[in-house]
Amino acid sequence: MGSLNSFLQLLVAGLATGALYAMVAIGFVLLWQTSGTINFAQGELVMLPAFLMVLFHVVLHWPFWLALVCTMLLCGLFGLAMQRGIIQPLIKQDVLVIVLATLGLSMLLRYAVLVFWTPQVLFFPKIFSTTPIRLGQVVITAEDFWVVVIATGMILALWGFIKYTRLGKAMQAVAQNREAALLVGIRVSSLIGVTFVVNAILTAVAGVLIAPIYFVRWDMGLFLGLKAFYAAIIGGFNQINGALVGGILVGLTETFCSAYLSNSYRDVYVLVFLFLVLMLKPEGLLGVRQARY
Repeated sequence: MGSLNSFLQLLVAGLATGALYAMVAIGFVLLWQTSGTINFAQGELVMLPAFLMVLFHVVLHWPFWLALVCTMLLCGLFGLAMQRGIIQPLIKQDVLVIVLATLGLSMLLRYAVLVFWTPQVLFFPKIFSTTPIRLGQVVITAEDFWVVVIATGMILALWGFIKYTRLGKAMQAVAQNREAALLVGIRVSSLIGVTFVVNAILTAVAGVLIAPIYFVRWDMGLFLGLKAFYAAIIGGFNQINGALVGGILVGLTETFCSAYLSNSYRDVYVLVFLFLVLMLKPEGLLGVRQARY
């Protein structure tokens, strides 16, 4: 019974971690589908809201809800500025040019925080109760429970937005065929801007949820962005549900392998999983193979 309880506790912890990776991985897929962009500044879109929350909530002592709203608004504006200032001028260039541009932005943001703010790890107060939740004999942290609930709610809200709203349907059209979308009157550039805003808000929520767990530091976006990138590849870079599945699998792999094997090789387990998927199913577990011309 004890081993079963431990397994269930690890399962919830893995789902919580995986849900956070999935939120960031879904952003990778959204941007790729609508704009053909691989955004290697995605991790910094997690780091920035964490630092903004520290500024607003910890330093300036704003109420949590006000700090959260302002953080999401600023991140949304930053996402739009990123699309208008970097992606739009380069959208007709080779994808490698955009990759290099977003890598440069990633480094700029990371080292700007290091130089102009602090290289130290910043503490962020717990958002949720520290009292554990008991489900029979299983004890889980309130943090893990609410991370799963909130991440699930955000992903479902995004799914509903894409599936049922006019903007969401236009995004689907752009993702399927950008040229055809232009011909039927869809303003592709504006839709890509909306996608960048949605991605920035999604990653902002992930950053706020991550802050109390990993604490806030200038390089936190580096490993979080990489894990989300692995998750998007594992699940399928051209499928949103693939990114969701990939994020969950990465979180579960990390958690269970660290618990039952060794925590020293936490990153290695995910890389081995990634290599196996690339060798056996290069398009990802749920990805769709695309023809080459």
